[in-house]
Amino acid sequence: MSLFTRSRQLPDAEGGAGPDGDHRDDTSVADGARGDDTAAEAGEGAGGGKAETTGDEAEGTSVGAEGTADAEATADPEHGADPEDSAHAEGSAAEAEETPGSPHSPAPGWFGWRRRFPRAARGVAVGTSVLAGAVVLGVLLVPNRLERVNVEAFLRLPVEAILLAVVLLALPPRPRKVAAVVSGVFLGLFATLKFLDMGFYQFLARPFDLVFDWILLNDATDFLRESFGRSGQVLAVVGVIVLFAAVLALSTLAVTRLTNVMSRHRPVAVRTTLVLGTVWVTCFTLGVQAGGVTIATKGNSEFLANRLQNVYNGLGDAKVFEKEAGVDAFGDTPPDQLLTGLRGKDVLFTFIESYGRVALDDPQMAPEMDATLKEGTSSLKAAGFDSRSGWLKSPVAGAGSWLAHSTFLSGLWVKNQQRYRSLTTGDRETLTSYFQKTGAWRTVGIVPGVRKAWPEGKYFGLDNIYDSEHLGYHGPYFSWTPVPDQFSMEAFQRLEHGKKDRDPIMAEIILASSHSPWSPVAHMIDWEDLGDGSVFHQVKKEGTNPTEVWKDPKRVRTEYRKAVEYSLHSVIEWLQRYGDDNTVLVFLGDHQPVPTVTRNSANKDVPITIVARDPKVLDRVSGWGWTDGLKPADNAPTWGMDQFRDRFMTAYAK
Repeated sequence: MSLFTRSRQLPDAEGGAGPDGDHRDDTSVADGARGDDTAAEAGEGAGGGKAETTGDEAEGTSVGAEGTADAEATADPEHGADPEDSAHAEGSAAEAEETPGSPHSPAPGWFGWRRRFPRAARGVAVGTSVLAGAVVLGVLLVPNRLERVNVEAFLRLPVEAILLAVVLLALPPRPRKVAAVVSGVFLGLFATLKFLDMGFYQFLARPFDLVFDWILLNDATDFLRESFGRSGQVLAVVGVIVLFAAVLALSTLAVTRLTNVMSRHRPVAVRTTLVLGTVWVTCFTLGVQAGGVTIATKGNSEFLANRLQNVYNGLGDAKVFEKEAGVDAFGDTPPDQLLTGLRGKDVLFTFIESYGRVALDDPQMAPEMDATLKEGTSSLKAAGFDSRSGWLKSPVAGAGSWLAHSTFLSGLWVKNQQRYRSLTTGDRETLTSYFQKTGAWRTVGIVPGVRKAWPEGKYFGLDNIYDSEHLGYHGPYFSWTPVPDQFSMEAFQRLEHGKKDRDPIMAEIILASSHSPWSPVAHMIDWEDLGDGSVFHQVKKEGTNPTEVWKDPKRVRTEYRKAVEYSLHSVIEWLQRYGDDNTVLVFLGDHQPVPTVTRNSANKDVPITIVARDPKVLDRVSGWGWTDGLKPADNAPTWGMDQFRDRFMTAYAK
């Protein structure tokens, strides 16, 4: 074997390209200086011998002299091969690192700090690799609900991490790099989806819908502007964008880093992957648990499978809803036969924001709420009014009031924005539009929460709509709430109900004072002092600070309860003050409040009550099994909110 051939083979034996085409890393910053000094000196002093080293960067890393060291020795034709050329070839990698400015030397780091501080550089390299592993495992193991984030959640072994390692180790170098980047981006998107789920569970008690919920992000920015001003909105949006970019970058860098480490230490990586795979299969087969947590998990795969199924179902939901909307039990009923049992009555459908079952069931709130409803029942009884109460199951929780309103009025299960748009652009009749269709009622809407154009109002069959700009209110906002409920009820009296020689009224009234964040909240004042609402400036000053309230879930529940009580007092006192024999009031909650208040309950029940002075009105619903009074019994019937329209119209069509 010639000297030339021997010197070309040496790098392969000591860290050159392996059989699979990978370049093996045999040096690092920490140990790069550990060259064979004796051999290097001998190589330098060899007569007529010359060695050159080529350092190929292995898998994008910059730590150490990575890659192959090709040594080419030129023998003097007269003197033959120098016996020290082989030692020179063996020490060439170290020599390349130690020679500043060498074209084959590795990147020296910032201002050459890697050469000057090899131990620190080695520590940084190891720490970065550990951090990359923590990022990948963290994304795979973190739950998508805040209340499930605990130490036990991270004591699991995700099969997805093992499978990803197998794929990356099996691929050739170039496809491996591409796969690492793609996997990192996907992991970042996966983390983003989990973060979105956390937010949606906190406010809507459900995960983010990949098909229907994008429009809600725009609503969220509107809420930020209304609550914290334009500056707060811009800062929040910019922060979210920066955070999203950071998550994508961090996850991509983490996967790439781990891929490089596995490639440089392929034998160890393969053995480790095989061991972890065996451990996972064993734990999964035996159902091994630690602290009640299953060690071997495939939760991410199941999570993604469910999401893909939801996307598939969502894409076909439009046709399902269209078919449902085409079936209407009263579509062919002549107008003069509709709602005959309520002719001559003023009928008010009043929604109380976030008035959910938790207000009556939660031990922290139940005593005060019981007292409020008991007192209201007694005071209305003294004024000649009787009442019946039951439960409805809302399609939403936490937010999405318009979906609940449209479900209640249309008799269809409007559970997402696509269904809402399909409904409001179609010809499906609603409870309110049927009142309008009869020609026996003037239909109006009191919607203080509406602050911009609301074209859907015409779809719901409302002859006139009074939004926050048309109620005559000149007082302050109460956080999100533009108009306090007591003023909204008084405005309805002034603008419509209190007029003389008028037609019967059907009104849809949406009360907003119990909308989150419930701080500050208005309190009842003398009805004669309401004026134009300026008096509420002082009332607001006496209220609580939402920033302080939301630091303590207990205080949040207390302020929520006070807000609901205020809404109830506004309705009850209005009925006592202005109601008569021809007044029929239906009031209900639109959905449960956010999980902070419900303690993450999945229950979506809301109370509903019918109040009337005319006994014939309540006689028509005597078969419903509802409870006497303003508070429904625990075992009172619970209907889907979409069932109310047809039951109500049937009861009053005889």
